[in-house]
Amino acid sequence: MEVHIRGKNIEITEALGSYVTKRLRKLDKYLPNLGEAQVTMSVEKGFHRVEVTIPINAMILRGEEVTEDMYASVDLVVEKLEKQIERYKGKLIRRGRTVAEERPPEGQDEERPLVVRTKRFAIKPMAVEEAILQMNLLGHNFFVFANAETEQINVVYRRRDGNYGLIEPGI
Repeated sequence: MEVHIRGKNIEITEALGSYVTKRLRKLDKYLPNLGEAQVTMSVEKGFHRVEVTIPINAMILRGEEVTEDMYASVDLVVEKLEKQIERYKGKLIRRGRTVAEERPPEGQDEERPLVVRTKRFAIKPMAVEEAILQMNLLGHNFFVFANAETEQINVVYRRRDGNYGLIEPGI
């Protein structure tokens, strides 16, 4: 595995770089030939953040950890990536594939998620605040509506922090 390390507000010392490389190379025992890992290390307000991205086949393994110690962050992110690899391998095995295969075996279709339900509903123009109210009345986590101000289809959703988000189409 090739490891590319970048630092933000931190100088990547030789000891830190070799530690990260050594820990990430241990992932090769789970999945050989992982390819290239992008590591970004940063320090903000005393917290040490490590972000790792590893593209494999049609998926991306990604982990991020923040602690008060850079080495602890590296250890935690590697543990997180190990769990993701185990899930990935489990998916491949359930689909009747080995980890080294890129395609499903001859005569066997790859499992794909199916659309099992379709809903149709009239969309009336409304303000964002009204859409949030409607979403809460329905008890949903998101609501699709026509924005009265922009005359475009928008989605309002409830964020994990309790606030709301708005998705608008790009231009």
